[in-house]
Amino acid sequence: MSTGLIYKDKPLFGLDIGTSSIKIMQIESRGKKQFITGYGVVNYEKGAMVDGVITNPEVIAKATKELFEHKIIGEITTRRAALGIPVARTYNRVMNLPPMNKKDLAEAVRLEAEQYIPVPIDELYIDFSITAESKDGYELLAVAAPKKIIDSYLIYTNLLGIDVCTIETTISASSRLIAHSERGDVPTILIDFGSVSVDITIFDKQLIVTGTVAGGGDNFTELIAKKLDVSSQVAHTIKTKYGLSVSKKQKDIQDALKPILSSLTREIRKMVRYYDERTGSEGKIGQIITMGGGANMPGLSEHITSELRLPTRMCNPWANLDFGKLQPPSNVEKSMYVTAAGLALINPKEIWK
Repeated sequence: MSTGLIYKDKPLFGLDIGTSSIKIMQIESRGKKQFITGYGVVNYEKGAMVDGVITNPEVIAKATKELFEHKIIGEITTRRAALGIPVARTYNRVMNLPPMNKKDLAEAVRLEAEQYIPVPIDELYIDFSITAESKDGYELLAVAAPKKIIDSYLIYTNLLGIDVCTIETTISASSRLIAHSERGDVPTILIDFGSVSVDITIFDKQLIVTGTVAGGGDNFTELIAKKLDVSSQVAHTIKTKYGLSVSKKQKDIQDALKPILSSLTREIRKMVRYYDERTGSEGKIGQIITMGGGANMPGLSEHITSELRLPTRMCNPWANLDFGKLQPPSNVEKSMYVTAAGLALINPKEIWK
């Protein structure tokens, strides 16, 4: 038996490094069921990550060590990890290329990327997936990430002895979790509300197109605080308790959040137009699924439904995942683990095939 086959069978865990916290989760397949064997979250000092680059890997490594030693619910049984990188820190583009030998696609993508990415190509790592193939050529989703960001992640993981198996965008990881837990036969818009940005993707059996809008949960809080002239702490309470739902402050909150929400709906409409042009009459977007910490804001799903005339609801990714005897996180806390769970669902054999 080759050592490669043995290596493929080893498990991995999902590692999600946010702007101020680290989330990890390991999932184990037992027959047709998926069990969460361990998970945890820890905060780290602000300033250790700047513009997506880990500038102080020792600080984040120290926090991660504390997480492994004292804050894991259950058990993490491997040092092999799948890492997520925010979509907002990458360059994503749909490309249409003429018929060619598949071995030539990588160079063709690189040449095409030079035309639209405002960063020297030698400063980027580039990857792609084929989303459609016909006699007319290929449709690809290309992703490029700055080397300085990826390399900073690798410096951090090397300090901990973590073996990085793969790195993918957070929205790609979230999409895997959605496909695992929701109806996979309905073309869907996925909206991931992060702390400082909102990632959007159209998922139709695979990622079709992605986009990012500036402004997330933290920005919601800041805008509410400014509009109502209250502290950030009070604004956070108002956001999580009332949000956009009916209240005495509803109109003020709607006015405060209008810039971000308007930008969000514009970007979604643009992506829907692209999808409609791509599929013609063959397929229509059937639903919107929200996720991430910011998606917990009351009234948000109803607002999106009203604006876009598409049924919108929060993701319930845990329907097909079993915590077994582990104490599960609260419903609010569960949203933090969407990316880590999606990363943990990667089949190691897919990485090494």
